[in-house]
Amino acid sequence: MKCGISIQPRCGGISLIEVLVSLLIFSTGVLGMAGLQSVSLQANQAAFFRTQATNLTLDIMDRMRSNVVAVEAGDYNDTAGAATASCFTTAGCSDQQMAAQDVLDWSANVADTLPLGDSVVCLDATPNDGTSGADACSNSGSIYAIKIYWDGDRSGSADERYVTTIQPL
Repeated sequence: MKCGISIQPRCGGISLIEVLVSLLIFSTGVLGMAGLQSVSLQANQAAFFRTQATNLTLDIMDRMRSNVVAVEAGDYNDTAGAATASCFTTAGCSDQQMAAQDVLDWSANVADTLPLGDSVVCLDATPNDGTSGADACSNSGSIYAIKIYWDGDRSGSADERYVTTIQPL
């Protein structure tokens, strides 16, 4: 006797088991797609932050190229100067003051653009070292290191770093 053909069916629940198995397979696939989407968003955000760091590096390099006298004098080395109002007037300011103003404006831009953004421009013989807050600049040599740090995974610490070097002519 076959299920479902006689007047009194003796088989029951087979369709229900098939539906439950299908539902289990489908939900596993949906969870996999959600995980893939999450990883994709994290990778996209990391790429965005790295692109921002690259653009910020190009910004300070352009500022340095337009103030060659200050670069050659070492005025961009680990500068922590105050804002110079005369740099925004027609009278202008000195090359050293412009270097301090450039680094001040650029550092503020880094802090505004990247999460927990921190930065330094310094003369450094070993540029691939240091962490946020402890930039480890040797203040020697003729190569400027541009170091940018940020919180890439939103953990509360600046764990990502982008370092570029530039040597004046």
